[in-house]
Amino acid sequence: MRSISAAELKRLIGTGSGLAILDAREEGEFGGSHLFWAVPCPLSRKELRARALLPKRGIPVVCVDGGEGYAATLAEYLRGIGCTDVAVLEGGNAAWEEAGFPLFSGVHVPSKAFGEWVEHHYGTESLDPPELDALVKSGVKHVILDSRPMDEFAKMTIPGALNVPGGELAYRIGDLVPDAETTIVVNCAGRTRSIMGAESLRRAGVPNRVVALRNGTMGWELAGFSCERGVSRSFAPGTPGTAKEALARATRFGEEHGVRTVSRAEAERLLAAQDRTTYTLDVRTAEEYEAGHIPGFRHAPGGQLVQATDQWVAARGARVILADNDTVRARMSGAWLRQMGGWEVLVVEGALDGPLETGPWRPEVPELRRAATVTPAELAALGDTVQVVDLARSIDFRASHIPGSRWAVRGRVPPFAKPVVVTAPDETLAHLAAAEIPGGRVLAGGLKAWKAEGRPVAADRHQPEDEDCVDWYLRPYDRNSGQEAAMHEYLRWEIDLVNGVARDGDARFGAW
Repeated sequence: MRSISAAELKRLIGTGSGLAILDAREEGEFGGSHLFWAVPCPLSRKELRARALLPKRGIPVVCVDGGEGYAATLAEYLRGIGCTDVAVLEGGNAAWEEAGFPLFSGVHVPSKAFGEWVEHHYGTESLDPPELDALVKSGVKHVILDSRPMDEFAKMTIPGALNVPGGELAYRIGDLVPDAETTIVVNCAGRTRSIMGAESLRRAGVPNRVVALRNGTMGWELAGFSCERGVSRSFAPGTPGTAKEALARATRFGEEHGVRTVSRAEAERLLAAQDRTTYTLDVRTAEEYEAGHIPGFRHAPGGQLVQATDQWVAARGARVILADNDTVRARMSGAWLRQMGGWEVLVVEGALDGPLETGPWRPEVPELRRAATVTPAELAALGDTVQVVDLARSIDFRASHIPGSRWAVRGRVPPFAKPVVVTAPDETLAHLAAAEIPGGRVLAGGLKAWKAEGRPVAADRHQPEDEDCVDWYLRPYDRNSGQEAAMHEYLRWEIDLVNGVARDGDARFGAW
């Protein structure tokens, strides 16, 4: 396998185009220390991620790790699926650091660093938690909008907040806040989604005073205030009544930053041509996407796309084609992508005019070989004669699992004396893992089917322990100890990202 030195990789990154850096470790390990532009592609999920991250197989790809040897294994896999220009970073992260180049902790680092840059560049106004508390008590007309996905909102949010994920804010704000005298406060768990949500409204030209809650729900609790938990307040689904006004605003913002539109036929032609790396993404809500989308387009809700770009886009200098029902959310997301990474961004007009696919996106996995299955009833009858192995995210396993089951990462399943039955939220992953275990079988329908039959589940925040959650970069409030210290450290980390980016030197935010 061809190797590449840290100095040569740094030079390639500096060219700003045509390169993907894939980190082969699990996402929790990746979050501990990684290259700025690296994208997680863990070995356990390589079949589910690699093809989507590398839609054009001929581009240069560099595989990296922390020195464990995972990068070479991923590189061999990539060559096997048709990638023709694959190298491994010689010496891994340690060699990169020894060469004098910075490493970054955390996840979605380019997106979070971009959020901090946005605050500095545009002068986003913000409030401290005590100032928000005083605003609420003053009786001044205000609304608090939480810009995170619903699962995060339900865990903890500011009292009285409404869940409006970042990609929906500029689209729905006219319906949600028709009075220009109402102060709009946008929050997230920490900093950057608050900043990006507030600045999206400001860039769209909303006439209200718009502010970000400085340090989000973590800052709120650190200041001595309490969050709400278990609530699900959200916006009304469907096309907002003020969609035309939102379109006019989004069009101005998109054009200002070089977002162009194409017809659906042209988008499909560009995708078929394969002349360059092209990502096709639908930025609407999951419900809208699953009801009908352009065949081949992945779901990437707009706010998360901007704030976790490395989940969908790996190649620098790629073309990104965005779709929604009326281009508002696509134009807003595209304008931010242009400023963050300089990608060419095209928005599809008339995206839903033509044949549509329904249901969730499913990756192409030609190497899949289905294992034997057992039903929940059959598994219950087997009792303790088998060992259930659960490949869910560690954070989800803690919350709910089959009694007696063991959590594991695919490829790192320890040997058991008993026959193994594998379960996973994605049954494809379960079948891939079972095929690697002699006699391995799969629980049909997974934990969801088990629960649907009313069967018992267990929960334990200490299974696995924090240090064993290699697959998931724990948020401060996911931890079992040291939560307050972790919150302080996380907020310091976000604020310092601007300085880290300056030291790295390869992020040219705003320089498209």
